[in-house]
Amino acid sequence: MLRRAVDEVEVSTSRSRLGAHESGLVEALEISGPRGPKPRAESYSPDFQICLPYRGAFVWHVGHDDVVADPNRVLFVTGDEGFRLSRPVDGGYAEIIVSMPTALLSELLDVPASRLASHALFRQRSRSASPGLQRLGMELLHRDGHGDLELAAEERLVRFVRASFSCLAPSGDVSPSTRRLIGRAKAFLASNLSAPVRLGHVARAAGATPAHLTTMFRRVEGQPLHQYLVRLRLARALAELPHASDITTLAADLGFASHSHFTAAFRRVFQCTPSAFRESMRRDRQRVVALVRPPLAAIRARA
Repeated sequence: MLRRAVDEVEVSTSRSRLGAHESGLVEALEISGPRGPKPRAESYSPDFQICLPYRGAFVWHVGHDDVVADPNRVLFVTGDEGFRLSRPVDGGYAEIIVSMPTALLSELLDVPASRLASHALFRQRSRSASPGLQRLGMELLHRDGHGDLELAAEERLVRFVRASFSCLAPSGDVSPSTRRLIGRAKAFLASNLSAPVRLGHVARAAGATPAHLTTMFRRVEGQPLHQYLVRLRLARALAELPHASDITTLAADLGFASHSHFTAAFRRVFQCTPSAFRESMRRDRQRVVALVRPPLAAIRARA
């Protein structure tokens, strides 16, 4: 989130600008450190934003809502609205932050700028992130636009925003107690991303019986616990693959039984293999380097 005060000395913050275009600003925020379950000092974003976590989890305390943010959720931040954050999971978190000009956001949502804050998405705060949106988010993270790629980068930004508006809708009204229950279950899953997870462990952490938890989780999230956990692992894979030298090791680190198990799950969700996704990200990065690096002959001529 934007302009947040981080006042714990043990927490490390890294913020990088991935792209600044007329269509919007794209940034990556990474927070590392131990868990901090208590909400910290209030901050705010001066702009309307769309945020997609891609590692770890945090709780966004805004208004009367406590929103659990993890890579399976996309967040909608209202400009000039105060909020606080807490971190229920060790290791911190990372997220993509997209800030858009009010005029363009109004056009995409087809509402006047004066009514953006009352739009259903910004009142809901968050909704499920589809696999397509997760992949677009990682393309924003791993790809950049220089020279003749600038247009492609801006189009990718607009596609990401459109996909955020059209991803899976949440279920109907959910009671605060049920939201807290689901939030505790999500925090447990995020803390045990690579470990074997049993239903009884999740239920005890959430403070519910296994039967009640499975019923309510599926009702609220539209998917069972196991599928939600697999999606968290695959979202982490999207972030790690471009830098991974050994896919088998990555698969094991993310809790998959084997390389083939990981590949099958990844292909089923993202319609390509992990190696194909990794190579596509690397090819684009090499192209960007070639565009911004002077030709070797020109360097020699200046020497």
